[in-house]
Amino acid sequence: MALYSLHHVLDLEWMLEAYRLTRKGGAPGIDGVIAAEYEANLEANLLSLLDRIRSGSYKAPPVRRAYIPKADGSQRALGIPTFEDKVAQRAIAMVLEPIYEQDFHSCSYGFRPGRSAHQALHALRTGFMTQGLRRVLDVDIRKYFDSIPHCHLRAFLDRRVTDGVIRRMIDKWLKAGVMEDGQLRQTTEGSPQGGVISPLISNVFLHHVLDEWFESVVKPRLKGRCILVRYCDDLVMAFEDFLSAKRVLAVLGKRLARYGLTLHPDKTRFIDFRFKRPNGKPHPATSGTTFDFLGFTHVWVKSRQGKDVVRQSTAKSRFARSLASVSDWCRHNLHLRVAEQQRHLSQMMRGHYAYYGITGNGRRLRWYAHQVERIWRTWLARRGQPGGLRWTRYRELLQRYPLPSTRIVHQYTAGSESLP
Repeated sequence: MALYSLHHVLDLEWMLEAYRLTRKGGAPGIDGVIAAEYEANLEANLLSLLDRIRSGSYKAPPVRRAYIPKADGSQRALGIPTFEDKVAQRAIAMVLEPIYEQDFHSCSYGFRPGRSAHQALHALRTGFMTQGLRRVLDVDIRKYFDSIPHCHLRAFLDRRVTDGVIRRMIDKWLKAGVMEDGQLRQTTEGSPQGGVISPLISNVFLHHVLDEWFESVVKPRLKGRCILVRYCDDLVMAFEDFLSAKRVLAVLGKRLARYGLTLHPDKTRFIDFRFKRPNGKPHPATSGTTFDFLGFTHVWVKSRQGKDVVRQSTAKSRFARSLASVSDWCRHNLHLRVAEQQRHLSQMMRGHYAYYGITGNGRRLRWYAHQVERIWRTWLARRGQPGGLRWTRYRELLQRYPLPSTRIVHQYTAGSESLP
C-alpha cells in the first residue's frame, strides 16, 4: 500500500541522528559552509531546518558540479549539495529506507543496510561454481544518474509514498539544478550523483525497471537457472542456457528504453564465461572469457586441489589507479618526515587491503605491496641524499618504518576450494 502520513516522525531527535550519520569531511556546497561551522549552533540550525521542512518553505539549493576521473579516461560528473542539504536528505532517507527495504529483492546489494559489494561478489562467484552459470551479460547503463526520467520516478514513488512533505522535498531536490562555473543549469531528468538521497532514489527506480521485471517476468520464461547481481547501477546477469542469455540481451535494451534509459553499446557485452580453448582463443560469438565487476576481474582457474574455480583478482585499471594515487601522494608530500609518510602510506595500503583483500587475490595484493615499496623508494631517493638511496639502506629504513603486510580481509566460508 501507499503510505500517506510519514512526516510526523521528523522531530529534533530525528534530525540529530541524521546529523550524526552525515559525513562531516565532505567537500562544501555552493554556500561554502562546512560541518564545523554548522555544528557551532547545531540545535538552532536543526530546529530551523525542521521547521522549514514541515512548513514547505525549505528551498533546496543547487548542487555544485565537480568532476572526478574514471577508469576509461573520461570524467564522472558529481553534484555536491550544501551541508544542511545533506542533513535534510539524510533525514528523508531515514524515513524511506525501512519502507523500501521490505520491497527490494535480494539481488540488489548497493547502498543498502547490511549489504556490501563483497556480498555481491560472493553471490556471483557462488552462482558460477554451484549453479553451472556460464553465460554472462555484463551490462552498462549509459549515464544512469543523469538519465533518470522524473515522470517515471514519480510514478514509482506513488506506489509506496504519497506523504506530501516527503514528496515535496524529493521534488525540490530533483528540480534544484546544478551550479557550474557560476551559472545555474536547470534539470528535467536525473538525480545528481553525490547526493545523500540519490542512491536510494536510484535503487527505487531500478527496482521497478529491472529487478522486478527480471524476477517476475524473465526468470519464469527462461530455460535453466539464471541470476541477477546488481550494485546500484553496476549489474551482471548470468545464465545457464546460451539461448536464454541471448533472448534477454535482445529485449533488455527495449525494456530500459521504455523508461528512458540506454545501454552503453561498447561496454555492454555478452561473454561465454568458460575456460579458454587450448589455443588460448575465446569461444566464437563472444567478446572474451573474462569480465570486470566491482573492481575485480573474474576468470576461471585451477585451484590447488585441481578443481575449476572462479578467481576474483584486482582489475588492471583499478590496480593502476591505486598505484598512481600512491605515486601522486608521494610526489606532493616528499617534504614530510619519513614517519609521517609511512603513517599515511600505511593508511592507504590498509584501505586497499580492506576492499581488495579477498580469497584468491593474494598474488595481486603482494604485487601491490611490492610496487608501493618501489614507489616510495623512488621518491625518497629524490630528497637529495648523497649517493641516492641504495636498496640495502632502504631495507634498513623499512625495518624502522615498516609498511603493513598483505592481508586477506574477506575470506570465503570454510570448505571453499583454496586458490593459489
